[in-house]
Amino acid sequence: MGVVLDTNILFSALISPHGPPDAIYRAWRLARFQLVNSNAQLDEIRRASRYPKFQSILQPARVGVMVNNMQRAIVLENLPDTFATMDPDDAFLLAMASMGQADYLVTGDKRAGLLQRGHLERTRIVTAAVFCAEVL
Repeated sequence: MGVVLDTNILFSALISPHGPPDAIYRAWRLARFQLVNSNAQLDEIRRASRYPKFQSILQPARVGVMVNNMQRAIVLENLPDTFATMDPDDAFLLAMASMGQADYLVTGDKRAGLLQRGHLERTRIVTAAVFCAEVL
């Protein structure tokens, strides 16, 4: 099973060792599903983790370990830019889901319209809590 994790889910897993995002991150680390990501997402994680709002809560060493681990997953390159979202910065998530033929895209971002979309092709777009309840 292939899964795309929105960066907000990954950051939530690093910030709090409790709750659905952390359970999902640990499940991936235990090889319970295949993580689908991209160079675009790895770049976003590196860039966003340096934002002032995250500097006091994200430990650079833990972010580095996460990025290194993610580089061992399915890393897509040359994503198409044909997907429209309310937040253009989230279009790459849909491209990853489509190109990687992911079964799930897990996100916590209600504002970007991804959750309201519900699915893209074969990919279900769900919250971390729904993913945990249905898959883990």
